[in-house]
Amino acid sequence: MASKTKNPFTFLQQVRAETRKVTWPSRRETMISTVMVVAMAFLAAIFFFLSDQVLALAVEFILGIGR
Repeated sequence: MASKTKNPFTFLQQVRAETRKVTWPSRRETMISTVMVVAMAFLAAIFFFLSDQVLALAVEFILGIGR
């Protein structure tokens, strides 16, 4: 359980100790993750654009309204 201290310097020392325990990703891992996120966002954008176009076409065909 975390100790309750009111000393900000002790808190900062504890924060630094905890950040030393973190396993940080390499530059290569970060770049691969970034490229994957951008690619998936692009694919999701294309999917939702096409879905929107199909639904708009269906509504226009069924109800005769739209565009």
